[in-house]
Amino acid sequence: MNTIKQLFSKADRFTTGIIISVILGLVVPCSGSSAEVFELLTHVAIILLFYLYGVKLSRESVIAGLLNWRLQSMVLLFTFVFFPVVIPLLQPVFEPLVGAALYTGLVYVACLPSTVQSSIAFTSVAGGNVPAAVCSASVSSMLGVFLTPMLVGLLFSHSSRIGTDIGVDTILKICYQILLPFLLGQLSRKWLKNWVQNHKQLISWNDQTTIWLVVYTSFSGATVCGYWGQLHALQLGALILVCAVILGITFAATYWSSTALGFNREDRISIVFCGSKKSLAVGAPMMLAIFGTVDNNLLLPLMIFHQVQLMACAQLARIWHKSGADTGVY
Repeated sequence: MNTIKQLFSKADRFTTGIIISVILGLVVPCSGSSAEVFELLTHVAIILLFYLYGVKLSRESVIAGLLNWRLQSMVLLFTFVFFPVVIPLLQPVFEPLVGAALYTGLVYVACLPSTVQSSIAFTSVAGGNVPAAVCSASVSSMLGVFLTPMLVGLLFSHSSRIGTDIGVDTILKICYQILLPFLLGQLSRKWLKNWVQNHKQLISWNDQTTIWLVVYTSFSGATVCGYWGQLHALQLGALILVCAVILGITFAATYWSSTALGFNREDRISIVFCGSKKSLAVGAPMMLAIFGTVDNNLLLPLMIFHQVQLMACAQLARIWHKSGADTGVY
């Protein structure tokens, strides 16, 4: 149970930081020259985040996990195909509930890779295939650097509400803010991997601080331009409900399809947790690289989906942990 306690300790700190960032963005928003300073800090933090992620990612664990190609294919199928297909298909239901602007945020969520830390931790607690989860989450995040911008360009260009052109400028931004730091991190891994391994707490603070900066600058901009006066409480409630519905559909689809295809219990657990998640840690910085700004209509659905998935997966992990202990499986 130490794993789940550590996860919730970090999650509580992360959530608390997000709440504080939101409050500061509402009460003391940055503007003018201070906004420019925070924007510069955010860009630097994003570059450092992806550099350190490149250092952290073990090529050996990825190669080993890829041997279980059936499981990896299932996770990638749900992450980069199921989500981008289902959410647009349900547009006639979701868009009237949350509004056109927030619906585009749900489309952006559909384009993102899976989480890494929480997917692995929940899989471990539930008694799933941890090595496969490490590989699935890592490969998903790595492929997300390439696939997320492509999916954004594809899905948003076919939306009647919003469009974005993934042109040369956008590709260059993605390269110097995300891809180049990631590759440099991989190249310097043999020199820095031990330092990163011995300073996990510092790395965790850096990851979370990056997201707090993104949230603060985004909410500050929304406050300055009067965004919150245009958002209705019913829309927010509907957005929470829609996120829960999407997650429930994905839980059911990942579980029943993996069962029908004959995966064992450990593999099914890994598929459910890795195939149903979307990463706030990657999604928020990547939003800035793709769009050139952090749009609150995109960030808000991502933040809510993140919290919903964290709470739902915690309960599911507890249930699987208990059932595994009762049957002697875990």
